[in-house]
Amino acid sequence: MPRVLSALARAIGQLADPAVVRVLAKTVAVTVLVFAAFGAALYLGLRWLFEWLGWSGGGGFAEATAAALIALVAGWLLFRIVALAVLQFFADEIVAAVEARHYPEAADRAQSLPFVHDLGNSLRGVGRALVFNALALPIALALFFTGIGPAVVFLLINAVLLGRELTDMAWLRHCGGDVRANPVPRLDRLVLGGSVAGLMAVPVINLVAPIIGAAAGTHLTQGCIARRDVEESGSKKGDDNA
Repeated sequence: MPRVLSALARAIGQLADPAVVRVLAKTVAVTVLVFAAFGAALYLGLRWLFEWLGWSGGGGFAEATAAALIALVAGWLLFRIVALAVLQFFADEIVAAVEARHYPEAADRAQSLPFVHDLGNSLRGVGRALVFNALALPIALALFFTGIGPAVVFLLINAVLLGRELTDMAWLRHCGGDVRANPVPRLDRLVLGGSVAGLMAVPVINLVAPIIGAAAGTHLTQGCIARRDVEESGSKKGDDNA
């Protein structure tokens, strides 16, 4: 827990960094464009459907109202998935900015990821999010009568998913191809994912939450790599002395 809180604090402290601001502007702009395109497509689709059903009339007011309501609900449900998918296109820039400022030696050793790699990671992340949220839906519906049950279910699911994605963003630059060896403890990943999932539920803050999460994930990953290197160095010295 202390490591996660420290990583989040350091991430928030770097939000004014020009490199971070540039990525933030790009991710917000692309996310808004995605939802705008979704809303326009939804409106046109509903207009065609209403005309086909013979419900047209009122100058498109009914279609626009239905599209707006559906877009709001879909936006609330899908914002985490879309925002994270968009961020992963620019994740390398966030991680590089954090490493350049706080971990220059790691930045020198890092392997920049090609666009195709970022695209693949983004699509896999979206796939995992859709599958696991869909699997959690029956449980959430069963707990609907409790009021808070569905929110807790989706928070836990997204905490696990976000914790993995946000630390993988940094680990992929240093893993040497072994993605499964992410050094960040599962509990730290869960706490980070839950914190960012909570921030993404707050209007306005949800726009910067993925950036904070990616930066915090970088701090956690680099901290774990440093501790592992120290342990391995100590073990090697012990073997040499023996």
